Amino acid sequence: MEATKKSKTKKVSENISYKEATFSQTAKKLKIKNVPTEAHLKNMRLVAEKCFEPLREWCDHPIRVNSMYRSQELCEAIPNSSKTSQHTKGQAIDLTTLGEKSNRELFFWIKDNLDVDQLIWEFGKSPDSEDGSPRWIHLSYVSKKANRNNVLVAKYKGSQATYYKM
Repeated sequence: MEATKKSKTKKVSENISYKEATFSQTAKKLKIKNVPTEAHLKNMRLVAEKCFEPLREWCDHPIRVNSMYRSQELCEAIPNSSKTSQHTKGQAIDLTTLGEKSNRELFFWIKDNLDVDQLIWEFGKSPDSEDGSPRWIHLSYVSKKANRNNVLVAKYKGSQATYYKM
């Protein structure tokens, strides 16, 4: 069941609007409908509650939501996106710092303080380098019981993204 008009006007959480959680430049350009169901919204709210809001409270500044919900059609239209992406279930969020804390600081705080399914250092400079920072952070949350707590680093091998355990 598609999200209702009422749920579209509500926020996903205190600091995530429905619009930013569902916006996609690719969807806009290709005229792809990117509307989550009520079940997707429930998952999105859980990710926000368990991961995004605690992170936002800790860093005490805005965090950009690069991507949260992606319909199956949208995921298939994005190069190098997985058809089984947790974004299609509303269980994942990609984010970037908008304040004084770096993506590196956000990443390591998440790693040390939050229960997640996956936490991915998305490209950028290596976490091993002193000034390394990911271009963005991907994190997902399923449930306390189902979370795998996988911490990965994404790197390009040619044009293909490859993921390594951290």
